[in-house]
Amino acid sequence: MRIGMVGLGRMGANMVRRLIRGGHECVAYDRSREAVQAVASEGAIAANSLAELAAALRPPRAVWIMVPAAIVDSVIAELRSRLESGDILIDGGNSHYQDDIRRAAELRPAGIHYVDAGTSGGVLGLEQGYCLMVGAEPAVFATLEPIFATLSPGGRAAKRRASAQEARAGGPTAREGQWQGASREDALAMAEMGYLHCGPNGAGHFVKMVHNGIEYGVMAAYAEGLNLLRHADAGLKSEEADAETAPLSNPRLFQYQLDMAAVAEVWRHGSIISSRLLDLTAEALASDPALGHFGGRVSDSGEGRWTVQAAVEVGVPAHVLSAALYSRFESRGRAEFADKLLSAMRLGFGGHLEKKS
Repeated sequence: MRIGMVGLGRMGANMVRRLIRGGHECVAYDRSREAVQAVASEGAIAANSLAELAAALRPPRAVWIMVPAAIVDSVIAELRSRLESGDILIDGGNSHYQDDIRRAAELRPAGIHYVDAGTSGGVLGLEQGYCLMVGAEPAVFATLEPIFATLSPGGRAAKRRASAQEARAGGPTAREGQWQGASREDALAMAEMGYLHCGPNGAGHFVKMVHNGIEYGVMAAYAEGLNLLRHADAGLKSEEADAETAPLSNPRLFQYQLDMAAVAEVWRHGSIISSRLLDLTAEALASDPALGHFGGRVSDSGEGRWTVQAAVEVGVPAHVLSAALYSRFESRGRAEFADKLLSAMRLGFGGHLEKKS
C-alpha cells in the first residue's frame, strides 16, 4: 500500500522505515530537507512540498500526519485543496479528541475521511512496533488495516474470527455499551497484535489521552518510590536540632545506603512492577546514578490535563492522575509563590523564620 507521511520527527521517520520494511511505499515530507533525504536514502519517495506529496499518491489517497497537535489544523488546511472525495487523512499525533470530532465533521461534506490514530511506542517503535488506538469509520479502518498491522508490535493483520457481515453489525457477542464496529472476538484479535479499532472519530485519541494520563501516574509512582529509597540513609546524617525541623523519631531505622541503579535493575526481573518505563529508569540510573544531566523540570504536553478534565466532566475520581499532573506543575516552579505565602503566614502567626536550603 502507498501512503504519505507528513512529519519526520522522532516517531514519524521511524514509522516510515517500519512501513518500508513491511513492504509498503511511503511518500515522505517534512520541512527539514535533511529529514526527507534521510528516509529517502532508505527507500522512501521524497516530496519537497505537500503539493508534491499529494501528487505522488494515487487516489484514493491516504496521508498520515505526524506533527505536533498545535499545527495539525494548518497542515490539514494546506492539504485540503489537494485532496478529493474518498481520500483519507490520519492524525497520528496527540490531538485532543474533541478536535478530531470537529475535523471529521468539517471534512465530511467534501467526502474526505478523517482518522485519529493514537500512537504509542516512542523511539523504540521502529524495532518493537507501535501500539495503535484508532478512531474511524469501519470501512475506512478496514482500508487502512494493513498499515496499522505493519506498524503494530505483531507486525501482521489479526486473524478474523467472525465474518465480515458480523463484524460490521457488531457481532453476535458484542457487550452492552461496546462500540458496534467489530465483534468482541475481532477486537481482541486486533488488540493481541497491538492495534485496535476503538470506535468512531475521536475514540482513538480519547483512549490514547487516558493512556498518557496513566503514564503520568506510573512515572510519578516510580519517581516517588525511588526518591524515598534514595533518602533511606537519613538516619546517618546529622541534622540541626531546632524548632523548625521535625526530627527523625528513630534514626537507627533509616541507615540504608542503597544502590539505586541496582534496585531498579533487580525490579526488572520477575517483579510485578516491571515495565518498559522501569527499563528506561534502570538504564538512566546505570549511566548516571545522580541524574546530574537533568534539572528536574518536567513538562506536560496536554494529555494529562485533558484526562483530568474528562474525569471532572463525567464525575469519575482520578486521584492519582490528578496528583501526578500537579507534581509536574510544581516541578516547573509553579508552586513557588504559594510556598512563599506559607512562609509568610508562619512568620506572621508564630514568628517562624525560613531556614536556608
